[in-house]
Amino acid sequence: MSPQKKITIFLILTVSFSALSYFPILRAGTIEVQGGLFVFTLMWSPGLAALLTQIIATRSLRGMGWRLGSPRWLGIAYILPIVYALPVYAFTWLTGLGIFPNPSRIARLAEEYSSTNTATIVAIFVLFSLTLDMVGPLLFALGEEIGWRGLFVPELAKTTSFTKTALISGVVWAAWHMPGIFLADLNSTGIPNLYAATMFAVLIIAISFPFAWLTLKSGSLWPAVLLHAFHNQFIMGILDKLTGKTEITPYITGEYGIGMALTGLVVAYVFWRMRPDKSLSPSIVSTAYASQT
Repeated sequence: MSPQKKITIFLILTVSFSALSYFPILRAGTIEVQGGLFVFTLMWSPGLAALLTQIIATRSLRGMGWRLGSPRWLGIAYILPIVYALPVYAFTWLTGLGIFPNPSRIARLAEEYSSTNTATIVAIFVLFSLTLDMVGPLLFALGEEIGWRGLFVPELAKTTSFTKTALISGVVWAAWHMPGIFLADLNSTGIPNLYAATMFAVLIIAISFPFAWLTLKSGSLWPAVLLHAFHNQFIMGILDKLTGKTEITPYITGEYGIGMALTGLVVAYVFWRMRPDKSLSPSIVSTAYASQT
């Protein structure tokens, strides 16, 4: 089956499966409906679509980058969110546009950890968040990444340049989130949805460059899974929670802030500069994934 046909089947199935999860979310107007169950099924919609597409196309699940690959790609994936997120929050804290540490969060954690030392509380919270609390983010991210980077990006790379592969996958990935922003409460920051959606789209399209680069360079979907999970956990699970908000803070920090959009563009440029000089040929991409089981 041609890459174009596989992509078409994958996108049709992704939209169909996603609609089944979006319907109760949009009807209720909140992603918290049924305790967040439909967010989980939504995030697994691309993965299920990719698995079914691969079975239809090849009658197997080979060739989707299942092998773990070199640890260096996983290391880059793990460090990258720190590179593009921490400077934004540090700037916000140092300028007083956000408060660190968040007094209300520290008070709750102090009771939970039975400690009054702020540094100790923050250290324990961060350590817990980056170890035991990573199981959920990894499971959620896996559902998306089996689709976006396990199938979509490699198939796109067989048909076009790295630049277009990253851009197209990023636009589709960003668009997939838009119903939740405009028609539900995915954006719960209090800032206007149009602003939030614009900054979010810039960020998502921008970081699609390192996502695609790591996927094609490693021949594995796992760097993307780790990058996705750590992105969510480091930003929303740690930095957002440790930051006390002023009126301007949500406009700068987080996935809907201009700060992350700007640093995301810088990261996109760096990985774009490291792109192959020519389009990735189908034979190169196929070889990288053919041995994956």
